[in-house]
Amino acid sequence: MGTEGNTMKFNIETDQAQRVREILTTVHGALAEKGYNPVSQMVGYILSGDPTYITSHKNARSLINHAERDEIIEILLRNYLGL
Repeated sequence: MGTEGNTMKFNIETDQAQRVREILTTVHGALAEKGYNPVSQMVGYILSGDPTYITSHKNARSLINHAERDEIIEILLRNYLGL
């Protein structure tokens, strides 16, 4: 039986979380390659909004701007709490 006529479900929360995870993983790697403490640098960015906490190496600074800081915090909190 084909899927014609069946409604496909799109889970935007899961897709957003995956996109943010990919961004943070890439930024983490770029910061680590440059010798920074990635967690400290990302916390500094999230708290201040100052993009200079993020290296431009591997386009990480531009990449992190594709996710809103409040979106990053929400996803991190949901994951931490297992929600």
